[in-house]
Amino acid sequence: MKVAVVGATGLVGTVMLKVLAERNFPVTELIPVASEKSKGKEIEFKGKKYKVVTVDEAIAMVPDVALFSAGGATSTIEAPKFAAVGTTVIDNSSAWRMDATKKLVVPEVNASVLTKDDKIIANPNCSTIQMVVALKPLHDVYKIKRVVVSTYQSVTGTGVKAVAQLMNERKGIVGEMAYAYPIDLNVIPQIDVFTDNGYTKEEMKMILETKKIMGDDSIEVTATTVRIPVMGGHSESLNIEFENEFDLAEITRLLSAQSGLIVVDDPANAKYPMPMDAHEKDEVFVGRIRRDFSQPKTLNMWCVADNLRKGAATNAVQIAEYLLSAQLIG
Repeated sequence: MKVAVVGATGLVGTVMLKVLAERNFPVTELIPVASEKSKGKEIEFKGKKYKVVTVDEAIAMVPDVALFSAGGATSTIEAPKFAAVGTTVIDNSSAWRMDATKKLVVPEVNASVLTKDDKIIANPNCSTIQMVVALKPLHDVYKIKRVVVSTYQSVTGTGVKAVAQLMNERKGIVGEMAYAYPIDLNVIPQIDVFTDNGYTKEEMKMILETKKIMGDDSIEVTATTVRIPVMGGHSESLNIEFENEFDLAEITRLLSAQSGLIVVDDPANAKYPMPMDAHEKDEVFVGRIRRDFSQPKTLNMWCVADNLRKGAATNAVQIAEYLLSAQLIG
């Protein structure tokens, strides 16, 4: 496979290259793509060095697959150009997620919606991806009515600048700020800009994307997304109300059987998922599984995943793997 990684020098692009190598995706030719200022820079992949090229140069090389992590503005302009030459684009930005003509895919949940005609495929928001992996097996059996989610999101979700801000603050260094406020020893209850309804764009992504991925507009979701001073991954507190009564042991069995999900739930021995455990892992981890005694047919659960991997790079590569195995590309 001739594979382009657009945004190869960025935080997620770097992880995409790492995941492609680790999972032995059949890359016969790598095309690292970045902005004009990065042209000619060398990227190492599986012991070989590749020179970074521009978008136009990459399009002329007609890759089989292009993994995009270069921001919404770039994706909006450049993804259709790749698609026009027959390349299948898997885009990590928000540009195409809610486009009715584009599929929004988490392989463990809805890969079957993909066809050979899908030339631009959207990779969901990081916080949505891990949540729907956990929700899917439960919805299939008990039918979810409503989800209340509060997130505890890593600074890596903002990017290199935010990581630098956190590290600078820990060292007492005054430097460039990614956030309007200090992040060390603090939490910021705002991710992305506020919309007219009082929710942030990040919160609205979780609400709208969940319905689309799960293929069910009847699922009600309300979200509060919060940035916290951690590095390993995103955490989420989920309160899930079902149409039907559930058995707690069966809930654990269903979650344990879900592809890409690991249950870590042993409160007697203080075992539960934490960002440091999910760091550099591809799975979603769940724990603190318990009944909500305040209302019927409702479950509480804690969910953690590495936002740069399952929340971004790994999910994109898994989409490519599915397309290959289903003979939808190549």
